[in-house]
Amino acid sequence: MRGPAFLAAPNGPHPEGGAQGAGRVREITMPKMKTNKGAAKRFKVTGSGRVRRSKCGHSHGMISKNRKRNRRLRKRAIVHDQFEKRIRMLLPYA
Repeated sequence: MRGPAFLAAPNGPHPEGGAQGAGRVREITMPKMKTNKGAAKRFKVTGSGRVRRSKCGHSHGMISKNRKRNRRLRKRAIVHDQFEKRIRMLLPYA
């Protein structure tokens, strides 16, 4: 059995009574910066602040590559300084 109707309805009345957000003063803040989700999936920021990326050529076709090459492609590389500035603009909270 489900609980009361006011708990099941996300946009219904608030459990303590009254409308949601009633009596609260809203602060006016600047809009938040958006993170580029494509960049967030491809790049990670290290503890020292450098940006890391994965190496290309390790998504398929591993049989034709030798073991040494596959081991090397598994590791992540540091992004060059010139591109790091651009990537940091795409990742404002990283």
